[in-house]
Amino acid sequence: MLTATGVFSGDRLDVGTAVLLDAVPAPPADGELLDLGCGWGPIAATLALRSPAARVWAVDVNARALSLVERNAELLSISNIVAASPELVPEDVRFDAIWSNPPIRIGKPQLHALLETWLPRLAPGATAWLVVQKHLGADSLLTWLAERFEGFDVERADSKKTYRIIAVTAPD
Repeated sequence: MLTATGVFSGDRLDVGTAVLLDAVPAPPADGELLDLGCGWGPIAATLALRSPAARVWAVDVNARALSLVERNAELLSISNIVAASPELVPEDVRFDAIWSNPPIRIGKPQLHALLETWLPRLAPGATAWLVVQKHLGADSLLTWLAERFEGFDVERADSKKTYRIIAVTAPD
């Protein structure tokens, strides 16, 4: 896959992303899947390859990242990825799964706003899988998610290599 400077982990697969890809259960076979903060697209590509009948939304605010996702999809002959900036995702789309290594370093208010925008778009009973490094606030994010998303099931699903896997499941 192609990577580049100017995008998150532009020279390699990020350790947190690798932990996420190894730790979460298989995505739904079909439906609408979201890679939130897709970077150059390793999560989106994995979702698309594991769920070829699904539509995978690769969402990022970085135009360079979206271009890399499109080029990587072409290189891998993947046709079920839609690379899009957030405003281009139709508001009525509900996601059957979200996988994300969220952009923690954008700051807590911006991160919270991002999650408040996308997590309510989970389909009933669907799960968002987030990977966050412990020393970058994984445990406080877990607490905030549980308090903010009343009715959702929020749990630390796994912990590996100083990373936490947080599962946020929408109510049925």
